[in-house]
Amino acid sequence: MFPFGELLPLIVVSFFGVLYNPFFWLVILLVALQYRRMESMREAMFGIRDGKFWSHTFTATGFGLLGGLAGSAVMLFVGLTLTGSGLIYLWVVALILMLINARFLCFAYAGGIVALSNMIFGFPQVQVPQLLALVAILHMVESFLILGSGHLGAVPAYFKHPGGRVVGGYTLQKFWPIPLVALAVMSGPALPQTGVEMPDWWPLIKPAPGVDPKDLIYFLIPVVAGLGYGDLAVARDPREKSRMSALFLAGYSVALLALALASAQSQLLMLVAALFSPLGHELIIHLGKQTEFRARPKYVSRRDGLGVLDVLPNSPAWRAGLRSGDVILSLNNIPVHWREHLEAALELAGTWPVELVYLSGDPPRYRRELISLPGGLSGFGLLPVPRGDEENYTNLNTTGPLARWWQNRRGGRGK
Repeated sequence: MFPFGELLPLIVVSFFGVLYNPFFWLVILLVALQYRRMESMREAMFGIRDGKFWSHTFTATGFGLLGGLAGSAVMLFVGLTLTGSGLIYLWVVALILMLINARFLCFAYAGGIVALSNMIFGFPQVQVPQLLALVAILHMVESFLILGSGHLGAVPAYFKHPGGRVVGGYTLQKFWPIPLVALAVMSGPALPQTGVEMPDWWPLIKPAPGVDPKDLIYFLIPVVAGLGYGDLAVARDPREKSRMSALFLAGYSVALLALALASAQSQLLMLVAALFSPLGHELIIHLGKQTEFRARPKYVSRRDGLGVLDVLPNSPAWRAGLRSGDVILSLNNIPVHWREHLEAALELAGTWPVELVYLSGDPPRYRRELISLPGGLSGFGLLPVPRGDEENYTNLNTTGPLARWWQNRRGGRGK
């Protein structure tokens, strides 16, 4: 039986030792900057700043602590050590891949490349099963974080649908600082045998082939990492989309971990695991896009009224009960079908109380509210769905500077 009860106090002490690491606070600052950028995107859509990026940062830090603690427990159960895991190589290759395309800033792609390079060229010197198990466990933690908080702070936006129509939706972007407790190992048969006695089957992955784990000394070290998640929702609400993404990612991480464990016994399975790391990740991205863009868009114009894409919290629209997915039918008995109709009705109302009629919920319920307005659509705090022919929409191109340089170079040669 695994001695979680004896290990837990050691894990917690080492885990919260990360709080004294200046790098942990630097990662939190970088996360805060990302949420500040997202707040600017939201401000560009509404014309109003909500000033909650520090709140989003603290929430992300809380989830990051929980995810890091869960990930640490899995790493200890597997017996994953940082010795031979090639973490520094993962970072270097991931940063290079980011220069080609921003979405390649992921250990799944870097892990596959480093593993294949080791198998083909013998460089870098890493233990491939340890390397791929690390990639799998980090993605397992990410799936947990996406499930719990991937939908929080979603930013509304307009997108160009593959069919050519501009539709409403959300960009889902999350960043988490992740403190982890990892294992390090040293050879020390002459060292005093103190600590926690581990079961005979442990570790599931040996830190070095041909070495008896009983001749090694394991100790805990705190490390700091950061995880990010990017996606978009056009056919589902952010909560439903993040739940689906978490399910896909969890399945991928469990499959990769199983292959990493099995690869310690077979060169063929090691090759399969190295290929599955990037290709399996591409597959779940492809499935996510297919299920999203082949389904009917959720936030599009309607015949019966003006659809609501998003509502700013504590705004007049929010206090009136309007939420994402509702449909405004009229304002002061003026029918509303387009954004221009709503702007004209608000301008006529001025600062006087107005009667708002809308459909809300599923199934839709007819509601009528009397609200006061500060004037103008931006003061109303509501973002309507697009008409479908807008010229301004979010560009989903993630091409990196290196790829853009190469495209420009080739374009220059073509001339």
